[in-house]
Amino acid sequence: MAKRFGGEFSPGGNPRPESGATTSGAPTSSPKPAAIKRLNPVGMRVNLLFVVPFLWAFSAFFRSSGGMVQHLGVFGLMLLSAWLTREGVIAHDAYDQRRIARRPAIPRKIFGAVVMGLALALAGFGSDASVVNAVIFGVLGAGLHLASFGPDPLGDKGMEGIDEFQTDRVARAVDEAEDLLEAMSDAIKRARNRQIEKRLGDFQSHVRTLLRAVENDPAQLTAARRYMGIYLRGARDATVKFADLFARTRDETARQEYVDLLDDLEENFMLRTETLLDSNRQALDIEIDVLRERLEREGLRPADPEPH
Repeated sequence: MAKRFGGEFSPGGNPRPESGATTSGAPTSSPKPAAIKRLNPVGMRVNLLFVVPFLWAFSAFFRSSGGMVQHLGVFGLMLLSAWLTREGVIAHDAYDQRRIARRPAIPRKIFGAVVMGLALALAGFGSDASVVNAVIFGVLGAGLHLASFGPDPLGDKGMEGIDEFQTDRVARAVDEAEDLLEAMSDAIKRARNRQIEKRLGDFQSHVRTLLRAVENDPAQLTAARRYMGIYLRGARDATVKFADLFARTRDETARQEYVDLLDDLEENFMLRTETLLDSNRQALDIEIDVLRERLEREGLRPADPEPH
């Protein structure tokens, strides 16, 4: 049955069940926290790097044999630079999203700038074999590329003053969880259903909230490991099976069962996240109370006046 769209101040109130209130005004359950949306780090600038090389590929067929080899070489180097830059931008975004992260093992954006410099140096090496032109083009190309996209992260983040063994465990667990989330995103594209992709994206946002909570307190890794490993791996497997089935049959029953599974998993992840955050707050309150008592015993803090 169709439902009328309305908001809090619309006549008749808001008929949507997720608003946290029924039509009679009685509260039902607390609304779900808004999922944090992640923008795609690969923007127009990166995509444009894949378009420009084809100008050289097209012009190669109107050149002599030597010119064709030169232009096709420029085409290949530019494509390689574009691929390295895209992977570097994605890795840099993942680094920025995390509180604890290691620097990328391969500085892809820097390598992309170097390869772009080589491509433009080859382009500037014309029929007169001008080495000066090639050097100028190469240096300018690499410099402008690096200025446009920036260098890769060159140091670890969030590991100062923290047990390195513990942070390594957290970093590995988060990396494995992110790989599972990425596999789910890749698999669900086969279903070719925008609503399902959006629903999965909301679930993944709540999962990443749990990952950030573990990064903020590495001691909570043990409590969250089952969710970051077993449950996510099961969600990945279910997503792959659903995407393959739905792509073939467009079975609405399977679609609804998959949505119900995501609802159940999301609720469990949200509860686990709230438990971790509450545990952190309780631990902080205990530390504050202990510190206050110690300060009072040392005479450095006056005791709180007793209520009259």
